[in-house]
Amino acid sequence: MADTLDDTAVAERLRALPGWAREGGEIRRQVTAPSFLAGIDLVAAVARAAEDADHHPDIDIRWRTVRFALTTHSAGGLTGRDFDLAGRIDELAGEHGAE
Repeated sequence: MADTLDDTAVAERLRALPGWAREGGEIRRQVTAPSFLAGIDLVAAVARAAEDADHHPDIDIRWRTVRFALTTHSAGGLTGRDFDLAGRIDELAGEHGAE
């Protein structure tokens, strides 16, 4: 099990992830895809990355708006795994034209 990060470490890691914000025990980000299908393609790409990492975000799709929420349930809070996957989600969002 991964160790949870303290508030200082979370704040530091968030500085490297513009667009992500802490909400309670999660970090969240919302992106807007150029089209509905681009949003679905982004979700599929994130799903593959999540499977590879064995770490799965909560995902909400509303037309072109895709919301991601990350926490490490098994650790009971935020860990480095959440921030690593958030960085990968950012990469994939850029590749799919989402802002």
